[in-house]
Amino acid sequence: MRNARIGVPLWWLAMAAALTPLVTIHVTFAVSILEGYISWCVPYWDSCTSISRTGRYGTAYFIFKGTMLPAAILGILFWFLNSRWLLQLGANSRGRHWIPWLGFVACTSLAAYTLALGHEGDGFNLTRRIGVVLYFSLTYIAQLLISSALRGHPRWHRSGKHLLWLCELALAVGILSVILTAVVPDIYSQMDDAFEWILALLINTHAIWVAILWRQSGFRARLWAE
Repeated sequence: MRNARIGVPLWWLAMAAALTPLVTIHVTFAVSILEGYISWCVPYWDSCTSISRTGRYGTAYFIFKGTMLPAAILGILFWFLNSRWLLQLGANSRGRHWIPWLGFVACTSLAAYTLALGHEGDGFNLTRRIGVVLYFSLTYIAQLLISSALRGHPRWHRSGKHLLWLCELALAVGILSVILTAVVPDIYSQMDDAFEWILALLINTHAIWVAILWRQSGFRARLWAE
């Protein structure tokens, strides 16, 4: 019998990589409220708690670590496959080769942050700060490269343009937070947690959008069978 090529859909992996962190922080937030560690609020504008605090105490501590570490592994696979996806689409931008490495460092930083969460000491505090900064900044750069590559593709130009708008919104939020830190640090200290929640939402929304594009493009892992 002649060899047949079998394709395994990969969009579900991208969707899992996008949704796992987003769902986790909301689940741990709800669990922390139920267990009395956090008061009820809407963190996106009340700035009532940080993302870190949602996974620091009680049952939420174990949920956070038990899901964010697999999320980091899924993220590494997601970024590696994004480079292959762009190559398959024919979107050969110069930055494509950097995407897996940026994603690897970002997700490794997420894993380090997760492991350090809930532990006291200067070393753990420094690990959390570095982990958060590297995760957000490098993920943003990788998303910017994907968006730019898609914008230059004839078929996916519109999707790339919309993804770039999302990146610009995330950048605007980041710049605004820096300006407020410099100009009105006392006021910003009361709302910095909300900025963190909004940035996390924007980053994961971008990943969800890319997962949908994987499905629309029919991106598959190609296997051979007799």
